[in-house]
Amino acid sequence: MLDFEKYIKYSKPGPRYTSYPTALEFSDSFSYTTYISKLENQESSRPLSLYFHLPFCRSACYFCGCNVVFTSKEEKKERYIDYLFAEMEILKAHLDTSREVMQLHFGGGTPTFFSAEQLGRIIAKIKETFANFQKDAEVSCEIDPRFLDEEQMKLMVENGFNRVSFGQQDFDEKVQTAVHRIQPYDITKNAVDLARKYGINSINVDLIYGLPYQTFESFKKTLELTLTLDPDRLAVFNYAHVPWLKKTMRKIDETTLPRPDVKLNILKYTIDFFEHNGYKMIGMDHFAKPGDELFLAIEKGELHRNFQGYTTKGGADLIGIGITSIGEGVDYYAQNHKEMAEYEAAIDAGKLPFERGIVLSEDDRIRQFVIMELMSNFKLDIKRFESLFAINFKEYFADALEALKEFEAAELVAVSDEKIEVFSTGTMLIRNIVMPFDAYMKVHSGNEKTFSKTV
Repeated sequence: MLDFEKYIKYSKPGPRYTSYPTALEFSDSFSYTTYISKLENQESSRPLSLYFHLPFCRSACYFCGCNVVFTSKEEKKERYIDYLFAEMEILKAHLDTSREVMQLHFGGGTPTFFSAEQLGRIIAKIKETFANFQKDAEVSCEIDPRFLDEEQMKLMVENGFNRVSFGQQDFDEKVQTAVHRIQPYDITKNAVDLARKYGINSINVDLIYGLPYQTFESFKKTLELTLTLDPDRLAVFNYAHVPWLKKTMRKIDETTLPRPDVKLNILKYTIDFFEHNGYKMIGMDHFAKPGDELFLAIEKGELHRNFQGYTTKGGADLIGIGITSIGEGVDYYAQNHKEMAEYEAAIDAGKLPFERGIVLSEDDRIRQFVIMELMSNFKLDIKRFESLFAINFKEYFADALEALKEFEAAELVAVSDEKIEVFSTGTMLIRNIVMPFDAYMKVHSGNEKTFSKTV
């Protein structure tokens, strides 16, 4: 049994660590010329991971923290396709696009808000620009089941897509109404069946706990319905309520949000439920079947984390294409413009739509390794770290290890001379556990309007 009172005290703002340093540290001090130099000097032996942001949605889902553009106009989508093509042409002048591609991901927005014909043109241009896809490349797409037809599914499979992720969030009608996303079970079931029909053998379903009007009992029913879909992977996210950043979240009545103790109870039950039904918890928020490569990767301690979530595809340079997209190299992060007018103006000027980013210092890279290892694999091999960086771990991180003593006393984590290991009860607080290794948290501590709550 969990001591909920003990856990609730850890509810405080904290990063989700899709990157380190987090996007909060990105700035325009990372210049365009420096970014171009980084692209042009990437190692040709490193494969590429491609992320395409397809930002359009027909209407707002109030819980959504993504960068989206709401429209029902076809001409806006067509105009965006033209700019994507132009961006790829400019990219070819600064990046060796003949390098192997190990990963391609369509994110949104709602990628399938584009028609099959439109998606077909985008895919054709990608393959013309990046012609060297690995045979076992991971090719994936985020899908809103409300916007999916057979023609789109057939097109994706014919073009090598082998993973899809369906957004569901919750099956309860009252919750769906409160977040402005009506999506009955049958719509999601039909979408999953369609993916299976066309041979997609890796299907993920996204759920969110912490939404308005959710209760322990109502979310149990959502979990039971989700299980009938037989997904290969699941992502069960803690709702990040940041109305100071996302205007649509202001439409949510905060008095209807479940309390931290209810959310913890939901999370504990969710972990038990899926593990009892044959899934394994993978990293933070994720579950997979034992035969899934994510499960096999965590068993070997080889799971990686990037802006696309958990992956087995480490060691690649991530290239972000499209409005707001983020790229990642060995020692930098780079983000495109967030506003469409600025995105288009840069491309019209013959430039990549780069806006801001960060070049990692040696300290950043050291801390990035530690944080991502713990976030991904719930453990850190201290001796391996010391051989990689030629640093005495306990001396370098004396302050962080002191801060971890509280978690050790609570039996959430164990620290020895050889390793740090997070126990199963500690995985629910993994964001809190890695925060002492974050050098930037000293700047942000005490600011309630920086990150979402960890619990």
